[in-house]
Amino acid sequence: MAQQPEVTRRTYPAGVPCWVDTQQADVEAAMHFYGGVFGWEFEDTAPAGGTGRYVIATLNGNEAAAITGPGTGVAAWNTYVSVDEADAAVRHLLTAGATLKSAPADVGLGGVQAVLADPEGVEFRIWQARERPGAQAVNGPGGWNFSDLHTTDTEAAVAFYTKAFGWQFDNIGFGTMIRRPGYGDHLEATVDPNIRVRQSGDLVPRGFEDAVAWLASAAPGEQPQWHVTFTVADRDRTARDAERLGAVILGQDDTEWTRTVLIRDPGGAVFTASQFTPPSG
Repeated sequence: MAQQPEVTRRTYPAGVPCWVDTQQADVEAAMHFYGGVFGWEFEDTAPAGGTGRYVIATLNGNEAAAITGPGTGVAAWNTYVSVDEADAAVRHLLTAGATLKSAPADVGLGGVQAVLADPEGVEFRIWQARERPGAQAVNGPGGWNFSDLHTTDTEAAVAFYTKAFGWQFDNIGFGTMIRRPGYGDHLEATVDPNIRVRQSGDLVPRGFEDAVAWLASAAPGEQPQWHVTFTVADRDRTARDAERLGAVILGQDDTEWTRTVLIRDPGGAVFTASQFTPPSG
């Protein structure tokens, strides 16, 4: 019998966002909602007998995100950035101006995590991977597309994250792209050998192979945050499904590249669903 080819897992170099999860008061209700909207299946990974749950969402067997709880605060989506070694990363981030919210904690065979906030108070998390390198279902329907930083102080955010993770910020007209130099090389050598060929068109921004996130000004009245976007095949159908399952539609937008909808889930966490609609030519 012929052996099945080994599947290369997606890995994330230090400084690249690698994972998202949402803390919810009602984990079962959140599973029902996101399973209905994105087609996720779920696996409980928290040790038996504990009071908390950590439920991994999968698409076709590939890890997409997670739901954790029960939480007591406002439900939200969290973004994790990969680091080589959590303790050393925390020391560096503190010198860059971050605040430590939760010290590095061992989460079993998966890895080590810590929670910090940037100088504006925006919370982010770091992840030192062991057996769980990060999201595997990405950029396809139901998968994580990207996270973007909504800030009220663009200059301060650029200064902090440049020092914190070595990011570079490029204003490309329709938005500010955040790049981790060398990430395209990593993708080309691992899971995406044709990335530069596929992104060689005149319409693709220079350096897009290194893109890891986006920077945007927070909307009036919006709390600065790391905001999460998921890919969908059909924006309008996703909006209808989300409403049917108890969500609130906060807005829609059509651009040259995307059709998006801003959704508040039944637990209160806000995210974007984005349909990719690239221009022709």
